[in-house]
Amino acid sequence: MSSSNHPSASFEQLSPLPSLDDWEQDLLRRYPEPVPTSQANAHSPADDAFRNYDDSARDGVREFYRLNHAHQTVDFVRGMREKYLPLRQRRMSLWEAMECLDTLIDDSDPDTEQPQIVHAVQTAEAIHADGHPDWFVLTGLIHDLGKVLCLFGEPQWAVVGDTFPVGCAFSEKIVLPEFFETNPDRHVPEYQTPCGIYEPGCGLDNVLMSWGHDEYLYQVLGQHLPVEAQYMIRYHSFYPAHREGEYEHLMNETDREMFAWVRAFNPYDLYTKHETAPDMDRLMPQYQELVAKYLPATLQW
Repeated sequence: MSSSNHPSASFEQLSPLPSLDDWEQDLLRRYPEPVPTSQANAHSPADDAFRNYDDSARDGVREFYRLNHAHQTVDFVRGMREKYLPLRQRRMSLWEAMECLDTLIDDSDPDTEQPQIVHAVQTAEAIHADGHPDWFVLTGLIHDLGKVLCLFGEPQWAVVGDTFPVGCAFSEKIVLPEFFETNPDRHVPEYQTPCGIYEPGCGLDNVLMSWGHDEYLYQVLGQHLPVEAQYMIRYHSFYPAHREGEYEHLMNETDREMFAWVRAFNPYDLYTKHETAPDMDRLMPQYQELVAKYLPATLQW
């Protein structure tokens, strides 16, 4: 699949957000407070904020989700998997990928005050401070590197955004669900039931998820990391499941067990960025050592 396979669009349609970071900032508006793991599927004040959110979302965010929900189809996801898997775009180290991501973010938003490596270290440091295993710390450092998909010409709506299964009914708890009305899969009867093309309890590994940076980075790094870290990377944007409790009918027991780790990771993903930069000169050697412990010098992307 070449870039011409994307729906014809202007730059503004491909990039309705001033920066990829705007999606994460919008998540903070939608989920202003962490939910304790024990209450992950229970009603909380954040639920009311989520319901009120749809009417207050900014125009750029609404346009982003309009495009995402219109174009993330079974055929699109299969096409993207065919394009990128097996991995064959380029070989580069994790640190090269981080530098590339910094360049992309800086180009799209010249007002960004902190480079991505600083935000990544902030997340990792918060995890480290709470005494989690080193692979958990590493996951905090690297979990967003799949955003380098932008290097290969992908539009924002195919890189970031809440993820969700395709090939079955879209949950009403996916953000701005009304935008699915223009998704061609709405006209495929087989996709309109809760399970759609899947079997109950089939396991998420057998489910096609909307394409984005989560799945891509999982494919790049998964074999090198513990299974708990694989789940954190692969499903950290699956907000309809880990924050809204949806799609459990597709999960198997392993998924349910591992989603405790996805939920444990979410507060670090959302609530650790701040304007005070860590001491990068002091911290970088230990993070370079940590990366070298788990990952090869270069990776296939």
